[in-house]
Amino acid sequence: MNQPTSINNEQSRLSACPIGLDPHRMPRHIAVIMDGNGRWAKAKGLPRVMGHRAGVEALKRTLRLCSDWGIKALTVYAFSTENWTRPGDEVKFLMALFERVLQRELEALQEEQVRIKFLGDLEALPARLQVLIAEATESTALNTGIHFNVCTNYGGRRELVLAAQKLAERSAIGELDPALIDENLFAAELFTASEEDPDLLIRTSGEMRVSNFLLWQLAYAEIYICDVLWPDFDATAFREALADFQSRCRRFGGLDPVPTDF
Repeated sequence: MNQPTSINNEQSRLSACPIGLDPHRMPRHIAVIMDGNGRWAKAKGLPRVMGHRAGVEALKRTLRLCSDWGIKALTVYAFSTENWTRPGDEVKFLMALFERVLQRELEALQEEQVRIKFLGDLEALPARLQVLIAEATESTALNTGIHFNVCTNYGGRRELVLAAQKLAERSAIGELDPALIDENLFAAELFTASEEDPDLLIRTSGEMRVSNFLLWQLAYAEIYICDVLWPDFDATAFREALADFQSRCRRFGGLDPVPTDF
């Protein structure tokens, strides 16, 4: 008799976990600030856009590793509200790159059962890209694999302001008593309402700041900074980040460690 799919999937996850890591203590949700594409290209004497192309390959690699190693959700910072200030040609290239990647990779995402969502002020994006985003989101909505969240035209402060405005509007029309607003109600208005908060934030290229990323959701995330530039972020670098995460004692403001057997 064949074993249930869920059992087979769990056995596959345990066997795929790298030696030296505890498969039962993997973070459930990882957030990544993918930094260093431009510096990677400059160091190689290449145009900045080549760094962004290499960064896409690093992202595909990381998504696959997350899926193989049993991580339930991956949220990445793809384009911030501040990135519009970059040179126009670079911004135009990035928008076109998003379109090409979505068109090219959607079939693979379906095959891997990836559920993809785009988080941010999507109405400011080019119309064609908005259509592709809507199609990808709808077509993968029922997939049962890893949750892949792409923060695009995203800013943490803007997200908090929008959430506050929505709650204020509900209160103004008498739909919501302001005294009942708590953390859960507030979190329900965020772009990440359907996700657990990240357990781990990884930032590449050595920069030590959160750069307006997931300001609410990272309240108790472990933060890991590495000097690796994003296009060079590979299985070894990822394994080191996870080993560091598993070495930490997470107390969430208390005195005693909180069990992390996920």
